[in-house]
Amino acid sequence: MPELPEVETVRRGLEQQTTGFEIARVCVHRARAIAAPPFDPDGFSQGLTGRRVLQWQRRGKYLIAGLDQGHWGVHLRMTGQFLWLEAERSRQHPPCRHTRVQLWDPADRELRFIDTRSFAQMWWVPPQHSVEQVISGLQKLGPEPFAPAFNATYLQERLRRSQRPIKTALLDQGLVAGVGNIYADESLFAAGIRPQTPCSHLKAAQLERLQQALVQVLEQSIGAGGTTFSDFRDLSGTNGNYGGMAWVYRRGGQPCRRCGNTIERATLGGRSSHWCPSCQH
Repeated sequence: MPELPEVETVRRGLEQQTTGFEIARVCVHRARAIAAPPFDPDGFSQGLTGRRVLQWQRRGKYLIAGLDQGHWGVHLRMTGQFLWLEAERSRQHPPCRHTRVQLWDPADRELRFIDTRSFAQMWWVPPQHSVEQVISGLQKLGPEPFAPAFNATYLQERLRRSQRPIKTALLDQGLVAGVGNIYADESLFAAGIRPQTPCSHLKAAQLERLQQALVQVLEQSIGAGGTTFSDFRDLSGTNGNYGGMAWVYRRGGQPCRRCGNTIERATLGGRSSHWCPSCQH
């Protein structure tokens, strides 16, 4: 599933390509791509037609386009991706069977949304509604990793009574927004903390290192255009580059790039976790 760096990479691409994009036509190929209620695919298409994209924002793993009237929300889920096509290329490349939504401007330039697994969702938010009213998942999100509110004191307050493993806690979007399996593993390695460590066992200094490590890892991945291990692509169809830089994620059985010991892998809370038994304590 795309995590914060991948979603931020997509946001920047959308910001660059579609600021000022006037939505002249909308075609929804798969009804379940539109989150309903409150709007079915026809209501979604009617709501977006004639609107102009002003700017894109990211909140956690959600993308939100501010329009001249209302908002347009997107969650990529596991395999959702946008593809930008100039008019000639749009005409030359008919939609594949995984295309869920197509949007064109008056010049026939196209923004195409493709989703292999069909879990991604879109929302039309009318001007009379707040974004949080329609996209209810936004109400449950914790602070952004880059926000001043996300600091060691916050983590200590939230985690001091929790017996769940720190890796499981980092995947909780109510604790911190946008972090998933890749960057939880990578930040725990950078902080020298094993993923199985109960939250209540972590000292203030460890939480300080973890908060700083998470921010640094996310910034590094954003700079690399995110991570591609299977499905993630940016608007031009280009893979993210962070995967080749990963310290532990998906490197189970391989030597640690820091100490040479074997990276271990185990299932924790239903998710695979990777760590170095020498570098992480």
